[in-house]
Amino acid sequence: MNTKKYRVCGKQGFDLGGFSPGDTGGFKSADDAAEITKRNIDELADIQDRLYADGRTAVLIIIQAMDTAGKDSAVKHVMGAFNPQGVNVYDFKQPSAEELSHDYLWRAAKVLPARGKIAIFNRSYYEDVLIGKVHKLYEKQNLPDRVKSKDIIELRYKQIRNFEEYLWENGIVVVKFFLNLSKKTQHKRLLERIEKKAKNWKFSSSDLKEREYWDEYQEAYQCAIAATSTEHNPWYIVPADKKWFTRALISGVLRDVLHDIGPEYPKLSEEQEAELERCKRILDEEDL
Repeated sequence: MNTKKYRVCGKQGFDLGGFSPGDTGGFKSADDAAEITKRNIDELADIQDRLYADGRTAVLIIIQAMDTAGKDSAVKHVMGAFNPQGVNVYDFKQPSAEELSHDYLWRAAKVLPARGKIAIFNRSYYEDVLIGKVHKLYEKQNLPDRVKSKDIIELRYKQIRNFEEYLWENGIVVVKFFLNLSKKTQHKRLLERIEKKAKNWKFSSSDLKEREYWDEYQEAYQCAIAATSTEHNPWYIVPADKKWFTRALISGVLRDVLHDIGPEYPKLSEEQEAELERCKRILDEEDL
């Protein structure tokens, strides 16, 4: 699978309309993709073990999408391959009063992954240039008037670029996924949440309210991705109409990223190897 086809790194113009939500990367069915997804997930588990042991690089995975695009599903079915000891998942919902009393990056900065670990952000600080832009939430926030300028979103794009470059320069690799869902498929999934009792708990009438702003959100994603895609911190535009392909692609991207990091188990010094041999002799000589 050619994961680079879905990578946006700022070297060329970006047009969200050029990415099809229904793309399946050449796979004809879920069965076709299942084998490669399983292979990717098996590799992820192995590489994550080395990343944790190596303890030098951290990975931050960001997942952004419209409602029903499959963020939770991706976390469950792909990231579930990781050892929980080395992974933390954070769900960024409506900010609390405490979070609103700080700058918008604060709640994300305080839960960045330690070296050797992986953090998964289900939504993220990008909400402040997505829903924040669509609904102009900054106008209602307790901010100085000088900050509430017409350039506030453009300034936040710059701040995010600088923040992510800072992370890169300090050993944190950022992997950003936009799950690209069609309006037709969202319509279908929202109906399923109403019609299937087992999914009723997932439905919120606010989802319908936000759906009214579909075009505004698409424009917000277009601008945010174009403004924050860089060589070190690219976006991946993941087709989300077929969940089985969404999982296959995300697992493939993460496999490639972790392979590029190239973590290895720490090499022991001669003294450490000698100590291991001494301990082994002690165990071998035990009378069990």
